[in-house]
Amino acid sequence: MRSLIRLMGYLGLAGCLLAAPAGYVVAKEKKMESIVLGMGCFWGAERRMAQLPGVLDVESGYAGGDSVNTTYRQVLATETRLQRGLSKERNHAEVVKVRFDPRQVSLERVLAHFWENHDPTQGDRQGNDRGSNYRSAIYYADAAQQKIALKTREVYQGALARAGFPAITTEIAPLRNYTRAEDEHQDYLQKNPNGYCGLGGTGVAYPGVAAPAAAEAKPVPAALDPATLNTGRQLIVFEAEECGFCRKFATEILARWQADVPVARSLSTQPPAGWTLEKALFATPTIVLFEQAREVSRYTGYDGDRAAFWRWLGGQLLTPEQRRIAFEQGTERPFTGSHLDEKRPGTFVDPVSGVALFRTDSKFDSGSGWPSFFQPLPGAITLHPDRSHGMVRTEVRSASSGIHLGHVFDDGPPPSGKRYCINGKVLKFVPDASAAGDKRR
Repeated sequence: MRSLIRLMGYLGLAGCLLAAPAGYVVAKEKKMESIVLGMGCFWGAERRMAQLPGVLDVESGYAGGDSVNTTYRQVLATETRLQRGLSKERNHAEVVKVRFDPRQVSLERVLAHFWENHDPTQGDRQGNDRGSNYRSAIYYADAAQQKIALKTREVYQGALARAGFPAITTEIAPLRNYTRAEDEHQDYLQKNPNGYCGLGGTGVAYPGVAAPAAAEAKPVPAALDPATLNTGRQLIVFEAEECGFCRKFATEILARWQADVPVARSLSTQPPAGWTLEKALFATPTIVLFEQAREVSRYTGYDGDRAAFWRWLGGQLLTPEQRRIAFEQGTERPFTGSHLDEKRPGTFVDPVSGVALFRTDSKFDSGSGWPSFFQPLPGAITLHPDRSHGMVRTEVRSASSGIHLGHVFDDGPPPSGKRYCINGKVLKFVPDASAAGDKRR
């Protein structure tokens, strides 16, 4: 159970609390009501529901299954059996028990917040989480709550339909077999700031119910201005406030961005005006590649696996032959690659990340049929043992994107004595400004 401070009520913005008048807790608890809601992973649901003024406490738990009592491990094990066809048991859903003061916030407003802060059309799934334990659900305590739940579903279904969403799949049923979740799952995102976070909904507002008067309305982030973007090819990173994975992506990827494709960041769940998403966004960060103002691909979620992200982006930017070399450790035929005779002052860069790899002044004619260098730029490459094809070699990869570049041998010229034998098709040449007006080719 949370401290009494949590019972004083939220201002409406996460982490901002109102001071409570004397006797507040006793007076409010006398009128406190509760309802149990499933919104996918209960970590994010707990935080989102706690942000509504008038909500006094939010507790993570499990409900709606056949077992009288359960645990986190048991819920996951049951779902595994169901997925394998080994059980017909009704599994619990991850839920939050929302305790609220009806004098501050109506049940309709609580449910409006519920509808707005997840996607109720996804069936046994919410975002990246798949399974009946992540289903959308309203578990009511009495007939009065049931009536309001059904009414709000009808209202929100109309709003979703007008926005092009499919039918709501939310389970609305009497509460049964509720079990409080383990302590480690209570206030999870407070204890784990980099934990899972979703976008928090479809972006469709629940019509006709105003927020409580005491609430400070949080402005809805504006979509990006299309005039500031590249219509031909543009990456947009859709983020959310207080998203640890978004901050991680910004630090590890965006802060070092040198790729040719331009990138922009957005806190809005909507694309720029006139631009088209193929489907709704459901988790952050979501990185979407647009071409001619239409989505062509997306990468959802980021957990620190930089190579996986660059592999996705490379799959969109590179030709089939380049992908074969970069991601399948392929080799171009000798004397067929690019840049074999390139001698202008300049830099050879990773075609995916744009990070510099070699300079022309380290390039030499090895006669091998592949661009050869005696020295890479500091930190540009990584070396890996390669025992493929019955040989013992040392593979060269780009340190930034992880793509395969070629191999290194000990038969190069001074001063290094090394020959970095590189596939020309996975190099991009950038002439120096003095050579070509600083224009990439």
